[in-house]
Amino acid sequence: MATTATDARGSLDVSHRRVVLASSLGTVFEWYDFYLYGSLAVLIGKHFFSGLNETSGFIFALLAFAAGFAVRPFGAIVFGRLGDLIGRKYTFLITIIIMGLSTFLVGVLPSYASVGMIAPVLLIALRLLQGLALGGEYGGAATYVAEHAPEGKRGLYTSFIQITATFGLFLSLLVILGTRLSLGDASFEAWGWRIPFLISSVLVAVSVYIRMQLQESPVFQQMKAEGKQSKAPLTEAFGQWKNLKLVILALLGATAGQAVVWYTGQFYALYFLTQSLKIDATTANLLIAAALLIGTPFFVFFGWLSDRIGRKPIVLAGCLIAALTYFPIFKGITHFGNPAIESAAATAAVTVIADPNKCSFQFDPVGKSKFTSSCDVAKTILAKRGIPYKNEAAPIGTVAQVKVGDRVLDSFEGGALDSAAFAAQSKTFGATVSAALKEAGYPEKADPAQSNYPMLVVLLAILVLYVTMVYGPIAAWLVEMFPTRIRYTSMSLPYHIGNGWFGGFVPTIGFMLVAWKGDIYYGLWYPIIVAIGTFFIGLLFLRETKDVNIRQ
Repeated sequence: MATTATDARGSLDVSHRRVVLASSLGTVFEWYDFYLYGSLAVLIGKHFFSGLNETSGFIFALLAFAAGFAVRPFGAIVFGRLGDLIGRKYTFLITIIIMGLSTFLVGVLPSYASVGMIAPVLLIALRLLQGLALGGEYGGAATYVAEHAPEGKRGLYTSFIQITATFGLFLSLLVILGTRLSLGDASFEAWGWRIPFLISSVLVAVSVYIRMQLQESPVFQQMKAEGKQSKAPLTEAFGQWKNLKLVILALLGATAGQAVVWYTGQFYALYFLTQSLKIDATTANLLIAAALLIGTPFFVFFGWLSDRIGRKPIVLAGCLIAALTYFPIFKGITHFGNPAIESAAATAAVTVIADPNKCSFQFDPVGKSKFTSSCDVAKTILAKRGIPYKNEAAPIGTVAQVKVGDRVLDSFEGGALDSAAFAAQSKTFGATVSAALKEAGYPEKADPAQSNYPMLVVLLAILVLYVTMVYGPIAAWLVEMFPTRIRYTSMSLPYHIGNGWFGGFVPTIGFMLVAWKGDIYYGLWYPIIVAIGTFFIGLLFLRETKDVNIRQ
């Protein structure tokens, strides 16, 4: 038998502890690169999608963020195959270099104002490269650490890989905040936002050095020495129904729910603070950072607990509890974050009264559509202000109205107006609506004096706690589902489809639903439905794996 990672007592020796630490640190830096975009999506939207209307620009910036997630499954297939063919170590080196260079180049890209449509095209291309690299990263890191861990401790040891995602986000938030505070808001928003991306060149150099120190997984070495290595991992993993069925169940019964809970608790919560509640970006980032700091140790706790009671009950419980409590928690975030919105909505509700046929789904990916109907004009103004509103059908052909409390304001039809006249009339109508909203008590921005930051941190920390429940044990659960010869390939695909597609699109789908309905909580239905679906599928069709011997 080849050299193993454990000593006679079943514990990792010093050298292998260093290997696990090196693997985790490299993954932290890779997540840092990936999350920079997510944290700066609002600013990036202004610089790279300024040719679109404001609502479409923000949604398209989120779509560009999601594009990196969309290609992660393809990265999982490409690099998973390499990992099962040539080993875990060398695949690590390729993914970190691609990720680091792509992130650095985002920091030097020209803006839309400089080169027009070329800017967003290049940005999305780099996001796709980031997604491909990350698609090959996680499965390798999780597999590598699990194959070094002693029996009975895989949940604990792989939980350190799970922490890396939060540490990467936390590190990106710290660098962003430090840069913003050093330069001031104006300079940071004009050009300083590029600095965190440029810093990635230093991090990638450190990461490559760390990855060069790694030794190959002893389980992989043993398999290779015994001639049991798969010669066609893709065919074996996805061409045989027995394994393909397990891949599908792992996706729908584990990673899909885990993913939406994760991204709701971190990214969607961040955007909800800034876009819906109008809390300034620096404060929102600090609140999320504080919640992450509080919640991070629970990744290890739930990983450790899963070694004792199992992976399945913890992950599924996290999905169910999150789904049942999201609405009250986010309403609590509104209450403590911007109580003026809550109060105004209760005393002077806003309603858009319009012919439904004249109300568009205001998403324009190419910047060519003109949202000039009276309904679109009204909803655009309310969306920019983050005002919650209800919809009421009006007779066919009538001009839309905005009702603020008892006050009714007539919108206008802009289809026949030239661009200058439309802009002027929109400005006038917008000022009229803003005056009515101000009179009714709707604030333009959250008032720090009214915000209860300690309670916000508590509620955000609860969301992070849900994240730790579903994410802490997931790596061990996935690793234990599949045999060594196709483990990297098999586990990577459901993880990255779940996190890349189901999870990565949470902010985009959520805010598209909000823009459609006007209800600032309506976007929560997406993660709730997915999490409940995962709970029932996982409960009925997936087995517990904590006692599986992955070396056999």
